[in-house]
Amino acid sequence: MSDSLPPRVSIVVPVYNEAGACADLAREIAAAFAGTAHEILFVDDASRDETRSILVALKGGIPALRVIAHGANAGQSRAVRTGVMAASGEIIVTLDGDGQNDPADAPRLVQLLSEGPATLALVGGERVKRQDTAAKRIASRLANGIRKRLLNDQANDTGCGLKVFRREAFLRLPYFDHIHRYLPALMIREGYQVAFAPVGHRPRTTGASKYTNLQRLWAALSDLTGVMWLNRRARLPEPVKEL
Repeated sequence: MSDSLPPRVSIVVPVYNEAGACADLAREIAAAFAGTAHEILFVDDASRDETRSILVALKGGIPALRVIAHGANAGQSRAVRTGVMAASGEIIVTLDGDGQNDPADAPRLVQLLSEGPATLALVGGERVKRQDTAAKRIASRLANGIRKRLLNDQANDTGCGLKVFRREAFLRLPYFDHIHRYLPALMIREGYQVAFAPVGHRPRTTGASKYTNLQRLWAALSDLTGVMWLNRRARLPEPVKEL
């Protein structure tokens, strides 16, 4: 935890076999949020490389760093939820653990959320000039287009790992695997507003993607019917007041 103040912002980073990227990413996050009361939570999803030991060794030099370890691999969405559950801040920032999200973009999204109305619960990043293969970009564009049309979630790029949201709002959402791809739709379902902002994207310089294009596309599309079902069953009681 930075400074003597309780953290206002908790940065949650799910990692799995990211020994080559995690140390530099942790340092970049600490630099980006210097001067802000924050904590950094890396959630190791049962990595089989040196990710966990590297992160633990960094704790002495980065006081805000916390390392949470899964006993068994449970996937990115569960790692995000583990981090949010353990977080102390009212605002959550998530970034992918491969270093492709630029932490320098995150404070701007935090500011947009903080300056927005109380009903604004999420500000998502939309990657510009994506540094991925053509095949990966095409698969992502297809999945995003279908999802946006069917869910009307206003999002052009739910695959961007850089998102900023209110912890309280996230904890209201129904949890399921791959929920991280559907946060805008589920926030809207709960009556919140969402917004988006352009962010940078960097090439992967170490490690390997955890999904093939077909796996990513299938995961994105196979959950659509479930989220559509949840949306059809949504009934909001607003306004709510104590009498």
